[in-house]
Amino acid sequence: MADTRNNKAVTELTSVHYWLALKAIPRLASYKKIALVKKFGLKTLFTQQVDLNQTGLTGAQRSAISSPDWHGLTKVIFDSQLCQSKIIVYDDPAYPVLLKEIYDPPIVIFARGNIELLSLAKIAIVGSRNASVAGREIAHKLAGQLTAQFVVTSGLALGIDAQAHLGALHHGGYTIAVVATGLDMTYPARHKKLQKDIIENKGLLISEFAPGIAPKAGHFPKRNRLISGLSLGVLVVEASLKSGSLITARCALEQSREVFAVPSSIYNLQAKGCHWLIKQGAKLVEDIADIEEEFEDIVTDSLNLSRNKEKANSREKSVQQDLFNDPMLASVGYEVTPVDMVVSRSKLPIDVVLTRLTVLELKGLVSAVPGGYLKLNRG
Repeated sequence: MADTRNNKAVTELTSVHYWLALKAIPRLASYKKIALVKKFGLKTLFTQQVDLNQTGLTGAQRSAISSPDWHGLTKVIFDSQLCQSKIIVYDDPAYPVLLKEIYDPPIVIFARGNIELLSLAKIAIVGSRNASVAGREIAHKLAGQLTAQFVVTSGLALGIDAQAHLGALHHGGYTIAVVATGLDMTYPARHKKLQKDIIENKGLLISEFAPGIAPKAGHFPKRNRLISGLSLGVLVVEASLKSGSLITARCALEQSREVFAVPSSIYNLQAKGCHWLIKQGAKLVEDIADIEEEFEDIVTDSLNLSRNKEKANSREKSVQQDLFNDPMLASVGYEVTPVDMVVSRSKLPIDVVLTRLTVLELKGLVSAVPGGYLKLNRG
């Protein structure tokens, strides 16, 4: 029988409530949260008295599962509606396919604006907040040119980010701003008009932070991983050696995304980070042809929603095929294969193995069974 915890009838709760409750479990990586859902079922995890003793969860984590703050989660949903945003949960068809590939994908994202952009090909443009005049002009120009084939993604920050958004808008293109606050506020405050312009021109604002959450230093690296995770590649226009833009670039490398960098004068301190990236193997960019040639299979003559939806579907099928050919899959047999055996065969760290097994299971290529995993016959 369902447990009506916190005196709130389970029948009043929605799937969004349960995903928000999963998100609210403290200090637990996303892949572990998803593993809990696979083991117990999303609704069952929060509405039945499941045995959590062997899960390795802390007392605070078990408490968050046994006694969710349903009232507070309902307020999050209500506040999202007030700021005209939509909550997109992990199993929602609108949830970006590429974002599920990253190590620690958000359990839910808050989106305001044109959510159809989530299914289109995206290129991120990032760089210094204290960019030079030349750097700003380059970001503006390249963003405008890239909108013919891609949605331009950036972080709504001062400097290069702002010029990336403006360049896309001024050329009639689409842009996504990934922010480090709730969608009911604007940071920095001077970008309130830019934020409004993005929405009014069929762009999109997204965040993993609920309404009411103010900016904190720790939010920006989390935002940066989403900027790169959403995108096929990241273009760094100007960045010092100690900048958030290099964090985004590192996230892109960890996520197997393409990294591009614009060179500059050796005397430009704001370009030192770009030069370092190029030395590390990032592709030097002089014009958008240097980027387009890396994505010839998805480049279109113009960014049309219906045509690019087809491209996005093709990309998803390509991702599925790539997963089917993933060497990790060869480590799982058609008989029950324990996780430790998968680790031994793949020679990968256990956290990486668990993450990739979760992705493979979401794509229907393996199944979690008692004792380990089982490869599914897709032939």
